[in-house]
Amino acid sequence: MNEQSAQARWEYHTQRPLLALAVLFGVAYAVPIVDSGASRAVATACAVAEWAVWAAFAADYLVRLALSGQRREFVRTHWLDLCAVILPMLQPLRLLRMVATLILVGRRARMASQIRLTTYVGGAVIGLLMFGSLAVLSVERESPRGNIRTLGDAVWWSFTTMTTVGYGDHAPTTGLGRMIAVGLMLSGIALLGVVTANIAAWFIARFEKDDVEERRQTAAIEALTEEVRALRAEVASLAREREGQRG
Repeated sequence: MNEQSAQARWEYHTQRPLLALAVLFGVAYAVPIVDSGASRAVATACAVAEWAVWAAFAADYLVRLALSGQRREFVRTHWLDLCAVILPMLQPLRLLRMVATLILVGRRARMASQIRLTTYVGGAVIGLLMFGSLAVLSVERESPRGNIRTLGDAVWWSFTTMTTVGYGDHAPTTGLGRMIAVGLMLSGIALLGVVTANIAAWFIARFEKDDVEERRQTAAIEALTEEVRALRAEVASLAREREGQRG
């Protein structure tokens, strides 16, 4: 119990610092892509910042694993966290580090009960749009047949892809760009499903609440009816007794 409380305390106290590190990662990831003419020193500093953020999330995972008490169960139930930590080590691509950071931030955000679902979905949409735009721009800008050359083109493409509209005026031509497109499409559909399910759950909860209130009122009316019947029976009994005494 003490180990579980220690793990809960760790997760509570590290939530905001890790969120700040994720924002730092976003900046470090975006700068070399937006400013394609950035110096080598700036690019190196951004790469170091990205790896530092990944190292912080990896350390966080190891600490939570140590505090869990049941390490096999923790690994089994937090397999997505483990994959996100190992992913950047398998292939040092900036895109993989971006995906890993998004996964880890999302996992930690869902643990916080005070964060509402709508806030989480909104943050996921903004994060996917931002990182999707940057990722596709980084792989498509240098493609000979590519037509996504500016950040504006990339953002517009991300919007149309996530909403599954797909106007076709901008489209990825590289294999990695198409993989990013598939990820954005699936993410857009999943987020739309989450929003729809959340609205449906709200309506169901509202109807159930109204139904419970209606049953409570019906039970109260039935109880009052029984009391009135009992009072009538008692009054009738008293009336008969008085008539008997008079007779």
